[in-house]
Amino acid sequence: MIALGGFHQRYVVENKDRPLFLEEHDRAFHDEWDKALHARGIVKPTRYTRYANDPQSFQETLGCYSWDLDADMHSDNFVGNTALWWLDERKADTPLFLEIGFPGPHPPYDPTPNHLAAYDDVTIPVPNVTEAEIAAQPRSQAEYRRNMMTFNIDSLAWRENLSPEELLRLRRHYAANVSMIDEKVGQILDVLDAKGYLDDAVVIFTSDHADALGDHGHIQKWTMYDTVERVPLMLWGPGRIPAGNVVNDLVQLSDVAPTILELASVAIPGNFDTRSLIPVCTEGMPGRDVVYAELARDHIQSGAEFIIMRRDAEWKLVWYLDEPDGELYRLADDPDEVVNLWAVREYAEKREELLRDPQEWAIRGMLQTRLGPSRSAQVPMPID
Repeated sequence: MIALGGFHQRYVVENKDRPLFLEEHDRAFHDEWDKALHARGIVKPTRYTRYANDPQSFQETLGCYSWDLDADMHSDNFVGNTALWWLDERKADTPLFLEIGFPGPHPPYDPTPNHLAAYDDVTIPVPNVTEAEIAAQPRSQAEYRRNMMTFNIDSLAWRENLSPEELLRLRRHYAANVSMIDEKVGQILDVLDAKGYLDDAVVIFTSDHADALGDHGHIQKWTMYDTVERVPLMLWGPGRIPAGNVVNDLVQLSDVAPTILELASVAIPGNFDTRSLIPVCTEGMPGRDVVYAELARDHIQSGAEFIIMRRDAEWKLVWYLDEPDGELYRLADDPDEVVNLWAVREYAEKREELLRDPQEWAIRGMLQTRLGPSRSAQVPMPID
């Protein structure tokens, strides 16, 4: 049985490459996309089917494939069309909270042929990763790269020393996947508009993470580089959100939750370690001075028990629990995060200064989420 997670209805579509072999892990189950593919008589492509069909090509494609099966059975089209069907059947006379999660552009990078063809002659910048940059990275990142090259995660056989042509092909496939989602989002907005929902609505578009796509010698996520951590975050709501306003301040993805609660006139729980973005969007209030991210060890990022990133406008520090190395970047001079200053003696004092911050953030966050705001935040100081 699928938990509804607070929703009245829920249609689950998981990872695009998730195989159905129950012996692989005990959480495998048939989601809505699996059922639809089976009803259509289509065998879902996975790392196993792709490797069995052409082992050599599998090692060369870098997770880039063309979706040559029924176009409406592509995962992003299926999710978008399911949302369109659900909205079309709905009577537009009650409030609506709708969350739609597209599987793409998660790998495998598998756009339909027509979307891929749109990028045939498009030039996209590709990285030039040097041996010096790789050598200065923490050891856990080397283990992560080895895991990506060894285990073919998400139908993706990663390699080192890729050519500019290979990276360009990768990025064209990724961009085509993004265009597919853009198209479906536009269709969903059209239906919402036709049913009158957009007369009084806020639409939020974002992503849980980005993809390195070769930056820093990496693919997918599991690192703290901006190329992974910076994601689109767009809020649209006539009469509620000023149009055309671009905010360059720092915010955290967790800030979306209290933003939604404020828009719905629901009290924000006191143990939320987050803040609403409405004052930033509507009143010109500043964002955060510092943002954080954290990552615990799993079977892919297996080189460090726990990682915390601390970033402000000028500096980024990445702390690896129980590890002697880490990352330190002066973003004002090195916005691409190429020169790791962690072991540079000149910046040792700055490193130690910044190191105190993520550890305190983790402790205060744990206390607030468990116990609520601290006493010092609730009790007013006496007046002399």
